[in-house]
Amino acid sequence: MNPRKKLKIEEMLRRELSNSILYHMNDPRTGFISVTGVDLNEDQRSARVRITMRGEARDIQETLHVLTRARGFLQARIARRLDLRYTPVLTFVEDEDILKARRLEQLIDEARKDDLEFKA
Repeated sequence: MNPRKKLKIEEMLRRELSNSILYHMNDPRTGFISVTGVDLNEDQRSARVRITMRGEARDIQETLHVLTRARGFLQARIARRLDLRYTPVLTFVEDEDILKARRLEQLIDEARKDDLEFKA
């Protein structure tokens, strides 16, 4: 598949999923979710949806469970709204890049705090 076309489809999927989750899912357990990216397989039959949200690990796992259970609803919306050859099967995962960035920020803050205590 053309890489430019793949990126375009991934962005269309990301936007549609963001809108569908935000405006059309009526489940209070989802909380505030950000769809940070979609990784479409080369055959266009499956996609990994990366999400992030604030909250405890338990809340994030519950949200992933809710999204997995709503997968049929979300795939049906994609099929109706986007003109794709195949409607990809969605898999929801927590965005690890965001987790790594948060951990890095935490380490930097701890280093700054230690540095200030050492200078004092």
